[in-house]
Amino acid sequence: MSVQDSDATMAVFLDLENIALGAHDADFPAFDIRKVLERLLLKGQIVVKKAYCDFERYKTFKRGLHEAAFELIEIPHVRQSGKNSADIRMVVDALDLCYTKSHVDTFAIISGDSDFSPLVSKLRENDKTVIGVGVKRSTSDLFISNCDEFIYYDDLVRVEPAKKRPSVAATAPAAKTGKDHRPSIDGALDLLRKTLEALRAERGEDYPIRGSLMKQAMKRQNPGFNERAHGFRAFNELLLEAQKRGLLKLERDKQVGSYIVHATE
Repeated sequence: MSVQDSDATMAVFLDLENIALGAHDADFPAFDIRKVLERLLLKGQIVVKKAYCDFERYKTFKRGLHEAAFELIEIPHVRQSGKNSADIRMVVDALDLCYTKSHVDTFAIISGDSDFSPLVSKLRENDKTVIGVGVKRSTSDLFISNCDEFIYYDDLVRVEPAKKRPSVAATAPAAKTGKDHRPSIDGALDLLRKTLEALRAERGEDYPIRGSLMKQAMKRQNPGFNERAHGFRAFNELLLEAQKRGLLKLERDKQVGSYIVHATE
């Protein structure tokens, strides 16, 4: 299965100590799981999230992982040589899920440890797609080459040069007077623009991004999103408003009666 051409049903396994140390050694700010989830949610829905670590030693990450709905698997640190207990537990849980939950077709392994290479091979042997996520300088080449796709954490946190694009606020019409307790239109347009940019980066410049795909991706990132709450009767109305403000361009898809969404140059 291609992780690009179909919506994945994913399980995410996080080797927290490995990725946190990798991010620290690469002089990145503290590891941010939200950056990873934002990218993975463009590929499909996440139904399982598990994080493995001695959380007594990494307490600062607990709140963020709780907010991201991760199940925290406590692995006490043992002061002796030998295999990392977190690695062993991750492998056991991943294989158990592989054999018992056939609807889970994609496994995301957040780590850079080459010891997970046999796990990746076994998952692929069972017709599962494997996405690896890790820091470039601390990730094993063997682990990278075994995955169907590898996402560098470096690319998720790298600050891109500012692109010239119409500002949502600058293109907004004059605000209406009076009280309005609905979520702002600008908030919906900003989420729309960011989602389009992320989908283009994820799926490539030539991939046809339809309005339905845009809405699915937006709801995965913000499950509470509803265009009606922002004053639009239908999602197409939101797209048309964004085009009116110069945030994107729409092409009518005559086959399915919807829009293909293009970024403005």
